[in-house]
Amino acid sequence: MKPILHFSHANSYPAGTYRQLFEHLDKEFDVQALDMHAHNPAFPVRDGWRELVDELIAELETRYRGKPVILAGHSLGGMLSLMAAARRPELARCVVLLDSPVVAGWRAFAWRVIKRLNAEDRYSPSRLSVRRRNVWPGEADALRHFASKELFAAWAPGVLQDYLHAGLAPHPEGVQLRFSREVETAIYRTLPHHVGGLVAGEFPVPVGYLAGRISMENRQAGLAATKALVGRNFRLMPGGHLFPMEFPVLTAQAIRDMVCELIGAELALGAPAPQG
Repeated sequence: MKPILHFSHANSYPAGTYRQLFEHLDKEFDVQALDMHAHNPAFPVRDGWRELVDELIAELETRYRGKPVILAGHSLGGMLSLMAAARRPELARCVVLLDSPVVAGWRAFAWRVIKRLNAEDRYSPSRLSVRRRNVWPGEADALRHFASKELFAAWAPGVLQDYLHAGLAPHPEGVQLRFSREVETAIYRTLPHHVGGLVAGEFPVPVGYLAGRISMENRQAGLAATKALVGRNFRLMPGGHLFPMEFPVLTAQAIRDMVCELIGAELALGAPAPQG
């Protein structure tokens, strides 16, 4: 049996967006994912994302019945995976973070103050998502809209189509984004400021980090706390914050290599764990 790898997606990108990445990972892993985080009313978006971590833990418990699995996540998904492993380490064999930097130190303090002042939209992507267009006359119109933007033009061929296939739903005026604009904005506004304390000291499971070489998110958050957490298990990837969409084949290989480093090549390939 192939080892289970549970993947958690980035904010506003349903799991189907990563179809190409999953297909390449599926050669050696049983890849599983929750279609969309943060859209279950039982787990609302609140400051610090505690309920979103509850949602991920509930998903892991239900799917795998307490069996530990490999956790991997991109951006939002990486941070949820890390916080879930901190709270319930028995559910995780290791964690692979894809451009999910730990905000700690003075940056975390500043972000906490910004939230108290209700000034999140001045300093986070919520200033853009709150007014993001989310309805088009048809899928072809949505495709032209996104393809004209530099961010999406950098994606590997076919990934944008996967995003639209996974991310659009019927609307009275045509099609709309399935991932709610309001939920996306709420996630940005409630970015945790307490994760630095969760990862201080020895973390209960191995953690690795794949960083986009030109990721603005890494520069803004700083990487000191992240590097202190992962140590030598840190790798630079070509591209920016969305490198899994830009380079799905390279990303799949990097995840595979990182898992091998974190829990051993034999374990990564599904061999039974050594006894004793």
